[in-house]
Amino acid sequence: MAKEKVNLSSPWVIYYRKLESFFEYDPDVEVKLEEEYQPVIRLYVDNARKADALQELLPNEKKFGNVKVPIIVIPGNNMSSKLDLLKVALEGNDAVVDIETVPTVFDDITYIIFEKEVVQYFADDLGDLHGINSTLYQDLAKEIFGECECSNIHFCTDSDW
Repeated sequence: MAKEKVNLSSPWVIYYRKLESFFEYDPDVEVKLEEEYQPVIRLYVDNARKADALQELLPNEKKFGNVKVPIIVIPGNNMSSKLDLLKVALEGNDAVVDIETVPTVFDDITYIIFEKEVVQYFADDLGDLHGINSTLYQDLAKEIFGECECSNIHFCTDSDW
């Protein structure tokens, strides 16, 4: 009588299969298991909002005995432009007056328009003896989000007086 070989999966493989089955019919999510050096489960998500939600909801790692398996959510770069990401990031911010896209001959130019208001914040540097810096929202956006001029996105201040 020949003995049958029994194949047992590691617990992280079973967890991976659970995730893969759960997202099987979701066109925005692809689940992959990598076991080359250590087991890692990656979720490739083509929807920026869904990627953020999954990043918040799923654990960063799952423990199986003495093995820790990282769970990494990777937003798809091909589905979200920098403009889409900025729109989501600035949604609900009262300092933003409007976001306007103007078609041109070569490409569209987008203007993110901020309130005409001076923003002051404490800065312990030599720029001001009182430690108060004053600037505009557009200047803060340029520094926080980096220069977007190369991608036809411009930060500006509302001119409506």
